[in-house]
Amino acid sequence: MSKKCGKIRILIVDDHYIVRMGLTALINSEPDMEVVGAADDGEQALEMSAKFEPDLVMLDSRMPGKSGVETAAEILAQNPAARLLMLSAFDGAEDIHRALQAGVHGYVLKKNSSGKELLNALRTVSSGQNWIPKEIATKLASRKSIEALTARELQVLNELAKGLANKEIGDILNISEYTVKDHLKHILAKLQVADRTEAVTTALQRGIIHL
Repeated sequence: MSKKCGKIRILIVDDHYIVRMGLTALINSEPDMEVVGAADDGEQALEMSAKFEPDLVMLDSRMPGKSGVETAAEILAQNPAARLLMLSAFDGAEDIHRALQAGVHGYVLKKNSSGKELLNALRTVSSGQNWIPKEIATKLASRKSIEALTARELQVLNELAKGLANKEIGDILNISEYTVKDHLKHILAKLQVADRTEAVTTALQRGIIHL
C-alpha cells in the first residue's frame, strides 16, 4: 500500500475524547506513523475516510448511533481497499465474529493490550496482513461448538435479559406463552446451559446479546 510522506496515515474512530487523544499521542510519537483525523462517531468516520483516504482506520466496536461493525462495513463499501483494525473493550466470540464478518483485518482488546502490541497491530494490518492474536483465535474457535440461534430465538433472549416472564415476552412478540417456552428450550440446548439466568449470562459473555 502506498503511503504519502512515507508514513502510515491513520484515522482514529472512538467516541471517548480521552481515548482519541491518548491514541493520537501514542501514534504520532512513532516516526513511521501519523494520525490524519480523529472521528467521534460512525458518520464522521465515513466523512473523514472519504476526505483523507487514510492507509488504515482504527475504530471502536461500540459507539452511539452507528456501531463500529456497521461503520467498518460502510467504509469498505465506500473504499474496498481500506484497511481496518478494531480496538474493542469486548471479547465475546460473537462480537469478534461480527467484526471479522464486516471485513475488519485485525482485532485488538483494549483491556490487556500494551502500546507496543497496538503499534505492531497497526503496522501489520497496514502492510496488508491480518492481526488475530491467539486469545482472539481461541474465542473464535470456541464459537464453532455453539449452534447459532435463530432470529426469533434472539428476540426471545433479548426480552429474557430484561427480566420478563414468558407471558410478557409472548405479548411483546405476539406469540403464545407455549411458543416462548419452546423457543426457550431450544435456546438452553444451543447455549448448553441449564436455566434462563445462565442463558442470559452466557449470551452476554459471548457477545450474542448486549444490555
